[in-house]
Amino acid sequence: MNANIYNLLFSRFSSTLDRPCIETESGRVYTYGDLERETARLARFFVDLGMKRGERIAVQVEKSPEALFLYLAAVRAGLVYLPLNTAYQRAEMEYFMRDAEPGLVVCAPAARDTVEPLAHAAGARHVHTLDENGGGTLIEASRAVPAEFETVPVETDELAALLYTSGTTGRSKGAMLTHGNLSSNALTLYDYWGFGPTDVLLHALPIFHVHGLFVASNLALLSTGKMIFLRKFDAKQVLQHLPRATVFMGVPTYYTRLLSEPGLNAEVCRNMRLFISGSAPLLKETFAEFRRRTGHTILERYGMSETNMNTSNPLNGERVAGTVGLPLPGVEVRVVDDNNRPVSTGTIGNIQVKGPNVFKGYWRMPEKTREEFTPDGWFKTGDMGYFDAKGYLSIVGRSKDLVITGGYNVYPKEIETLIDEMPEVVESAVIGVPHPDFGEAVTAVVVKRPDATLDEPTVIARLKGQIANYKVPKRVYFVDDLPRNTMGKVQKNVLRERYRNG
Repeated sequence: MNANIYNLLFSRFSSTLDRPCIETESGRVYTYGDLERETARLARFFVDLGMKRGERIAVQVEKSPEALFLYLAAVRAGLVYLPLNTAYQRAEMEYFMRDAEPGLVVCAPAARDTVEPLAHAAGARHVHTLDENGGGTLIEASRAVPAEFETVPVETDELAALLYTSGTTGRSKGAMLTHGNLSSNALTLYDYWGFGPTDVLLHALPIFHVHGLFVASNLALLSTGKMIFLRKFDAKQVLQHLPRATVFMGVPTYYTRLLSEPGLNAEVCRNMRLFISGSAPLLKETFAEFRRRTGHTILERYGMSETNMNTSNPLNGERVAGTVGLPLPGVEVRVVDDNNRPVSTGTIGNIQVKGPNVFKGYWRMPEKTREEFTPDGWFKTGDMGYFDAKGYLSIVGRSKDLVITGGYNVYPKEIETLIDEMPEVVESAVIGVPHPDFGEAVTAVVVKRPDATLDEPTVIARLKGQIANYKVPKRVYFVDDLPRNTMGKVQKNVLRERYRNG
């Protein structure tokens, strides 16, 4: 049996090659037949270049249908796809090149002068370009290659992709994802979220990340439905296309920006069946306001680079605000103490997962891989949370974000929830900063609503009536915006550095 993820996808759409697969914002339509031909052409081109099975293709390009074809062609050829955030700068790129040692690097034309020397210094034999309009040397050089290719047969545990973690707590690690990882998660989500050939996915996510590349794109292709492929998220543009879509996936920031648009209402969402949110926590206020405005209840789920998706609120059943739902079929999730012993319902602990979705390990880091797995094979996610009585999982933060003050553990999410409920507040982030007496001092960083009157003493006074004194922030700072990465996660490491000296 050929376990290649492309083989799985092709088995679904091979009989519907004339169906529309991708529609761009300019109105250009690519069929499944176009996808089959272009991925065959690129896969053959890679092999003709001398790329060997298991070699890496590093890609840092803007979003386009051709960029998606590039991913599919790479896995189809038995190569390992390495997507890189378009925001990465020279020093970061140099590290990824040296660590991954790709045989081929594809970058934006404007970045070639910077990337090419780094790629060659790291041993890459080829460098090509691809722009956001589907042009560049990659497409030009492959144009004369026949669009015929027999998908390379691979085993379930062979690598399909290498995704580097954000590296907020040190050196970035390359998560090794196998064909089996990607296939199992796509098949599970296809059933769990009720995907089918009539679905139209409004795709506004970047495709250098699990969320946009593997969850959104693989699911759409597996369903033989259509994607409306937007280069980036723009709230007005999303509203324009929503009436023709059935599914939308986004990060919480997308939903808050949609809510700021007067045109968001039930009529615009009349054909929608599912709104999905992930990659960062969704505020309960956003959850409730979106339901009030549109009549739709956002489905929140939980995943990460190393595992794809782990849990999800149900398609049919109660979707609980502030939770990431139930373990997906075939995925085991447990919450344990520091000795890997399961804790009781409602008790906060370390979240660990096990299943066919869990990655193979960290690239060229065998010691780190051993550290992150328990002796009985569970992956330590680094997230902390608890199960409620109904089995729904809530995440309270990363273990590295835990604040230990005066010997007491403080979970930032508990305090953030109380601050976020204040009518003057848009959102908040709670961190620990060095303190001579307590070890760490609980510190809150708050974004106020426009024209709201709120000061530090007021926030502190309100909290003192609700939580133990050691949990009350010693300081409260007000900012216009919280720093976020490209997937909408608040960068608490940036905040800790900013406020470590007050």
